[in-house]
Amino acid sequence: MDHPAWALGTLSLVGGIAGYARKGSVPSITAGTALAVLYYTAGYLLHENKEYGIHTALLASSITLFAGVGRAASSSIRKPVPLALTTVGTISTLYFAKKYSEFYL
Repeated sequence: MDHPAWALGTLSLVGGIAGYARKGSVPSITAGTALAVLYYTAGYLLHENKEYGIHTALLASSITLFAGVGRAASSSIRKPVPLALTTVGTISTLYFAKKYSEFYL
């Protein structure tokens, strides 16, 4: 369960760097780094079987989903960044929600 968190953290960091490199977007690098830290923290907690790992991963995934939906609402869902954020956020939120329900419910 920690591998998807590591991968999503890396994807978030790369996306933030790409947004900054492409358009000089400080919000992109800030949000990408913040989400990467959340995902990496979740990956560490999950790997060590510590408390709140799944919660942290679910939080980061939900933030990704809502960021994608927010960007899609202000622009078009056909644009690549809102579409990617919404897709990745949806899939990761569903994955970690499923894992949460398997573990806690």
